[in-house]
Amino acid sequence: MNFDIDLTTHVPIYIQLIDQIKHAIATGELKPGDQLPTVRQLAADLRVNFNTIARAYRMLDDDGIISTQHGRGTFILEPVSAEKSARLRHESLLRLTRHFAAEAYRLGFGPQEAQDAFTETLKLWQTDGKPPATEEK
Repeated sequence: MNFDIDLTTHVPIYIQLIDQIKHAIATGELKPGDQLPTVRQLAADLRVNFNTIARAYRMLDDDGIISTQHGRGTFILEPVSAEKSARLRHESLLRLTRHFAAEAYRLGFGPQEAQDAFTETLKLWQTDGKPPATEEK
């Protein structure tokens, strides 16, 4: 699994990583028993501080999503129930919408302008059967 960290966003890196792992579990990309990269390896790959990755892993461990076994590695835990999967997906969606709202606010847009833009995008998605492509930076 490849992790995509955006250094330009105001979302902390450890939260981005947690969200991506939870989303990958909820969608079945990561399954129980799958091994995650070591903290040191992922920190090197993403070129971020070791403690940032350790914090994300610690929080996921505290939530019972992963288990770190010293000397063996970090693994995805038990089969995710449909209820837990739905909860993880919903949490991911809420974080995305909060991020959208925060970025719109940061750029000086009001709630109605943000809602209008979001509604327009949703209409395109419904019409085309897929969301419009994002513009690359």
